[in-house]
Amino acid sequence: KIIHKAAAVKYAKKAEEAGADIVTIVGFECGGLPGPDEVGSLVLGNKAARELKVPVLMAGGIADGRGLAAALALGAEGVVMGTRFIATKECIIHPHFKDWIVQAAETDTRLVFKSQRAMSRVIGNKAAETCLAMEKQGASLEELKKLSATDRWQSCQASGDADGVILAAGQAIGLIDAIKSVAEVMADIVEDAAAVLARLKTMKPVSV
Repeated sequence: KIIHKAAAVKYAKKAEEAGADIVTIVGFECGGLPGPDEVGSLVLGNKAARELKVPVLMAGGIADGRGLAAALALGAEGVVMGTRFIATKECIIHPHFKDWIVQAAETDTRLVFKSQRAMSRVIGNKAAETCLAMEKQGASLEELKKLSATDRWQSCQASGDADGVILAAGQAIGLIDAIKSVAEVMADIVEDAAAVLARLKTMKPVSV
């Protein structure tokens, strides 16, 4: 099966036309490469589910069962989570990066590489702030990419220097408050989503 990631509904439609079996629609909250239109997951997921015939998965700003339930309510068939699984026991990243995510707020990401039309959402560490300062000074993409180069990453991973290299992460960091096993995360997601769906069943419309 082909699952294609798109950051705008128009691109999701193109993927559908090209034969994608499933489309992941990614909102502006996501880590890594968000769309230049800066539209959030609630709008994109809703619109994509309305307009596409293939199944839609939602991503961006989703880290728990509440997010899953919201995606299902909007018409998606499921979700894609990236940032949440960085802060798991099984993830091979250095624990200092996991701790950074757990302690961070939803406002602690930065958008870098905007000057090069390669915008990426990353954790707001010292490397990200350095990148933003370099962009203001007119640095080239090649100069900026040194902040995320493989050798730099390997060095910071080995030493646990969570400030020394750029790391993609989404605004979902504000929803992550513990490092758990993948099994625990999955169990929490299912339990929380079930609780939300059960609550919705008890709600009744109010006549005016």
